[in-house]
Amino acid sequence: MDEAIRKAQVLVEALNWIREFQGRYVVIKLGGSALEETEAVRRCLIDVLFMQAVGMRPILVHGGGKAINKGMETAGIQPKWVNGRRYTDDATLDIVSRVLAEEICEGLVDEIRSLGGRAVPMSFRTQNVLIGERLTMKGEQGEEIDLGRVGHVTDINRELLAATCRAGAVPIIPSVALDVAGGRLNVNADTAAAAVARLLRAEKLVFISDVPGIFLDKNDPKTLQSNLNIPRVRELIASGVIAGGMVPKVEAALEALEAGVRKIHIVDARIPHSLLLEIYSDTGIGTEIVM
Repeated sequence: MDEAIRKAQVLVEALNWIREFQGRYVVIKLGGSALEETEAVRRCLIDVLFMQAVGMRPILVHGGGKAINKGMETAGIQPKWVNGRRYTDDATLDIVSRVLAEEICEGLVDEIRSLGGRAVPMSFRTQNVLIGERLTMKGEQGEEIDLGRVGHVTDINRELLAATCRAGAVPIIPSVALDVAGGRLNVNADTAAAAVARLLRAEKLVFISDVPGIFLDKNDPKTLQSNLNIPRVRELIASGVIAGGMVPKVEAALEALEAGVRKIHIVDARIPHSLLLEIYSDTGIGTEIVM
């Protein structure tokens, strides 16, 4: 009986959040080592279907860096990195496109369907929603750095995304964009997800990976920050507390916040149903970033 009562209390706690988020978009970026864990991905997709069932409009954006590395190794191509970005020549772009738009995207669609849900692959192979342009970067001397076919998202097909969500399906978007000439561009999945959230003015942008959130000391779990605002996040970046691969993720998140996204969440896919615990509980389990 005590266990039954506890479950009922959890549902009551979730009720207010369910009401508040009715009809709102939530953009979920799935990536990192989380994509390598079959059970973690399955739990995440169950959470996504729950969110849809209670009235939210989830949109899933994914990368797949490790799978791309394996594909390049099989093809005998040595990865090349320039300022933290994967240099993308034509051969690399073909592997990126195949791994993301065919293998991973189609796999996520199949998994959602096996769970009784509806999902639609939305890529250059099917119905494209990410529109981009070449990404340009400057070196220390102001020289232009060549990244190959690397891009960033400049626009999205809002109408197609909205219609897909209204129809009760989950859009699954790999991080490959098309430029105005129809050429493919390799896009960082974190920044792609942030762009989708920003351009849709989503209620939430959630990063699901293999880290629980932002720590003041990465070696001390007790320093996990449950709630941060933009000024505090900028302080942590400037001081080096937020560093490495977390910086572009967080900077993209801040841009989305400033454009109208209400909240950013960073959660750990290894925790069972971390997405539901973060969205539908009063305390959450990861890091929440607000204005």
